[in-house]
Parts: sequence; structure tokens; C-alpha cells
Amino acid sequence: MAERRVKVGWPEGLHARPASIFVRAAAASGVPVTVAKGEGAPVNAASMLAVLGLGALGGDEIVLSSDVEGAELALDRLAKLVTEGLGELPETV
Repeated sequence: MAERRVKVGWPEGLHARPASIFVRAAAASGVPVTVAKGEGAPVNAASMLAVLGLGALGGDEIVLSSDVEGAELALDRLAKLVTEGLGELPETV
């Protein structure tokens, strides 16, 4: 299983707009990805309600993971999106 542990770069955390950007990027990645806050239970990264339910705040550690072959690039892109707190969805994600 591929995994990335990253800190949430958006000051407001994964709420509303940042969560929407993250969920769209996860869905567009083409691989199933889960996200967990710290050591909590993983949820579907492409589900807005599940991601909002994490309650991840700015600076919190989240764990991105996937168990499919070829997930490394998708996880790298999502990790970069989360840590840099990008305001817009990049075309390459």
C-alpha cells in the first residue's frame, strides 16, 4: 500500500472550498484514494461528506493512501495539493 503523511497547508483546514478542491482532485486522480486524520479511520478521499467529517484543521497531519498499482503519482500530486494549500485546482491533478 502506498501512503503519504502530510500536514494540511490550508489555514482553514479541509473545510468547504479547500475540501471541494481536494475531493475533485482525488476523484480526478483515477485511482481509489483514502484519507485519514492522524491515526483515525480512513475515508474515501473522493467523498465530500467523508472529507468534511474528518475535521482536519490547518497544520493537522493526514494520511493519504491507496492500494492499487500506479498510485504513487496520484498520491504525490494530492500530497502536494494539501501541503501547499493551493487556492485553485491545478490542471495536472
